Amino acid sequence: MAGFRQNIPRRVRLRGDQPAWLICRHADVRQALNEPLLSVDDQHPNFPNRLLVPLAPRIQSFWRMDAPEHPALRRLVMPDFTAHRTKQYRPLVEAVTDQLLDGLAELTGPIDLWPAFALALPCIVIARIFGVPDEDMDEFRTHTGELLNQEQPEKAMAAYEATTSYLRHLARSRAKAPRDDLMSRLVNGRVAGDPINEDDLVAMVRLMLVAGHETTASQLALSLFTLLDRPELKTTVLEHPERIGDLVEELLRYWSIPQDNVVRVAKGDVRIGGALIADGDAVLISIPSANHDDEVFPAADRFDLDRDSRAHLAFGYGAHHCPGASLARQEMEVALPAIFRRFPDLRLAVPSAEVPFRLNTLVYGLEALPVLL
Repeated sequence: MAGFRQNIPRRVRLRGDQPAWLICRHADVRQALNEPLLSVDDQHPNFPNRLLVPLAPRIQSFWRMDAPEHPALRRLVMPDFTAHRTKQYRPLVEAVTDQLLDGLAELTGPIDLWPAFALALPCIVIARIFGVPDEDMDEFRTHTGELLNQEQPEKAMAAYEATTSYLRHLARSRAKAPRDDLMSRLVNGRVAGDPINEDDLVAMVRLMLVAGHETTASQLALSLFTLLDRPELKTTVLEHPERIGDLVEELLRYWSIPQDNVVRVAKGDVRIGGALIADGDAVLISIPSANHDDEVFPAADRFDLDRDSRAHLAFGYGAHHCPGASLARQEMEVALPAIFRRFPDLRLAVPSAEVPFRLNTLVYGLEALPVLL
């Protein structure tokens, strides 16, 4: 990517030989993410779809909507994901973390931290926020994970249909018997005083549930791998808890897990980084490249706890900035110190070069994280 960043946006070919602009430099990526003429509307005929599910209208909720629909739907969930509200979830995050660590302590031999901890923690937290019962957790986790599969479209489609059916049932159940959860507040029109129809409700909850745990799970797994591979960082976490915020920001910058699904289509001519992107052109925005731009982060390919990483774009920028950013940060800030406090001898069960990375989904991560306690 370094070679790409030395140039203005360039033309590339996507799946199906679709031409698109690739935007790599930090300044250009930030501009593109905040450019109203670059649309996220997946109903545009030249929209660069990266998912293996059909582009039916509104099925990806406000993630694939422009104003005025995007802010109208987004504001329904944002009261539950502000920085202030997220602080109120901390006891939940701590309790789930402790519960999972208790479970790990009962295991022997090599343990795969990917399903047992990294995936389980954000999955349980976001599911409980929305009101998914614990007894449905395994099925929910399986289906939402397969939604992002990039190699088996039939599995992705089956998972989409199963998740949709499940959420319809949950919404109707909460309409009849509301509980103290976000699904109940949404289905009964008590968030921001706005009602919402069932199709939009299901699409929104599906988006938030999938985005709310798959991305954080991958980031958490990669973060654990980083600390296990660099013992000095584990020491910092244990002996200098005041540095956990800096560590989390550098981990977010360094790994930059969004792959190639930050996409747009031009709805007018716009100039970015010296390139004229014409009306109707497809655009691919590279978050990983932006977060490894040496002009902003010197020696960007090196993990550096002492650098100022706050300009990273791991959660996007502008109107489509990730609504769950505060929750994701909190889960990492709680989980990383907690697991090393509980298991100070935690170590990789295989050489770091043998840890398998996951490349066949839209979210970069690990296939497994084998460890010894």
